[in-house]
Amino acid sequence: MGEYDGVSYVEINEPPSPRTRSINKVSVLPLVFLIFYEVSGGPFGVEDSVQAAGPLLALLGFLVFPFIWSVPEALITAEMGTMFPEDGGYVVWVSSALGEYWGFQQGWMKWLSGVIDNALYPVLFLDYLKSAIPALAGGFPRAAATLGLTALLTFLNYRGLTIVGWAAVLLGVLSLLPFVVMGLIAIPKIRPARWFVVDLHSVDWNLYLNTLFWNLNYWDSVSTLAGEVNNPKRTLPKALFYALILVVCGYLIPLLIGIGAIPLDRDLWTDGYFSDIAKMVGGVWLRFWVQGAAAMSNMGMFVAEMSSDSFQLLGMAERGMLPEFFAKRSRHGTPVIGILFSASGVILLSWLSFQEIVAAENFLYCFGMILEFIAFVRLRMKHPAASRPYKIPLGTVGSIIMCIPPTILICVVLVLSSLKVMIISLIAVVIGLVMQPCLKHIEKKRWLKFSESSDLPDLHGGESLID
Repeated sequence: MGEYDGVSYVEINEPPSPRTRSINKVSVLPLVFLIFYEVSGGPFGVEDSVQAAGPLLALLGFLVFPFIWSVPEALITAEMGTMFPEDGGYVVWVSSALGEYWGFQQGWMKWLSGVIDNALYPVLFLDYLKSAIPALAGGFPRAAATLGLTALLTFLNYRGLTIVGWAAVLLGVLSLLPFVVMGLIAIPKIRPARWFVVDLHSVDWNLYLNTLFWNLNYWDSVSTLAGEVNNPKRTLPKALFYALILVVCGYLIPLLIGIGAIPLDRDLWTDGYFSDIAKMVGGVWLRFWVQGAAAMSNMGMFVAEMSSDSFQLLGMAERGMLPEFFAKRSRHGTPVIGILFSASGVILLSWLSFQEIVAAENFLYCFGMILEFIAFVRLRMKHPAASRPYKIPLGTVGSIIMCIPPTILICVVLVLSSLKVMIISLIAVVIGLVMQPCLKHIEKKRWLKFSESSDLPDLHGGESLID
C-alpha cells in the first residue's frame, strides 16, 4: 500500500498520556475487525445494489468502486493516521492543515454522520429478525427492542476498547461463516450467466451509488482510535490492508453466490433478502443461521462505530475544541460522556428509514471527505519534510491526481441527493458553522472549562511536524 520512510523524515514525539498508561492497547487482529465493522460488517445491506442496477452492475460496483474510493481513502488514513497517532484522528489532520475552525467542522460533520450511520444498525438488526419474530415489525415491541439493544451495546463500549476489539473478531467470524457454508452448498446450483444480466434503462443511480458509497466508506473512522492502538505507526497500515481484502471479499463472494444460485427477481433484492436466499439454497436452518449472523454483524458495526465516534469527541476535548468533561475516561479507559452523547443521538435518529439514513449520512460524510482531501494535499505541500512513518509512494502531483476520482464521485453523490436530504444536511452543516464560535464564546466567558492536553504536540508551532 505504500512505504515506510525512516531516512528523510523524523519521528513525532509520542509521550504516553498519563490517562492511558495502564490501558491495554489494541493489536493488529482486533483492529482489522474493528475496521471491517466500521466499513462493512459483511454483505448485509448490499442487496439494494442488485435491485437498483441489476446483477452485473452490482458486481462491477463492488469490484471497481474500491479502487476509486476505498483504496485512496485507506491510503490517506494510513499516512495521516501514522503522522498524527492520536484520538482526534481526521479532526487533527484538518486542524493542522486548515486551522481549528475547519477542524471543528470536520469533527461535527463526521461525528453526526457516524451517529446517523449507527442509528441504522438497530433498524437492520430488527429487519432481519422480524420475519422470525413478526412482533418486531413495528409498534412498541420494535421501539423497546431498539432501546434495549442500544443500551446493551453501549455498555459493551463502556467496558473497554480491547473488549470491543476481540468481540469484533468473534462476531466477524460468526457473521461470515454461514456464507462459507452457503457457498459450498450452492456450487451445483450456480449459473454464471446470471452474473452478466444488465439493463441500463432501469438503473436507479441514486440508490445504486448511495448503496455502494455507504458500504465502502468510513475507512478513516479508525483514525480516531489511533491513540488507543499498540504501535500505530506500523499496526495501522497493516490493519487497513488486511481489512480492505476482507471487506471486498465479504461483499463479492456472497453476491456471486446469491445472484448465481437463484433466478433473478430484482424487486425481491432489498435489505434482509440474503436470509431468503439462504432458505432457498439450504433450507430453514440456514436461513435462521444467516439471520443470526446478520444480528451479530449489526452488533459488531454498532460497537465499532460507537467506539470511533466517542473517542473522536475525547480527542477533540483533548485538543481544547470541546469542554473538558468530554475528555473524562472511565476506569476502563473509555470516554464516558462521548459514549452517552453518541448513544443519545442513535436513539433520537432510529425512527428514520434505511434509505433516509444512508442518504443523510452519505451527504454529510461527503463534506467531511472533501476537507480530508484538502488537508492531505495541503500538508504534503506545506510540510513536505514532516514525519510520515507510513508514506504513500506518490509526490504532490500524484497525490492530487489520486484524490480526483473520489472527489468526482463525491460530487455525483451530492448532486443525486434528494431535496429533503439536502436541506436537512445543509441545516446540520450550518449548525456546525455557528456552534464553533459559540463554544469559543463560552470558553472566553469561562462558563465551561476547556483545556488542551500537555501530552499532545503543537499543531501550528511547526516543531512537531518538521525537523
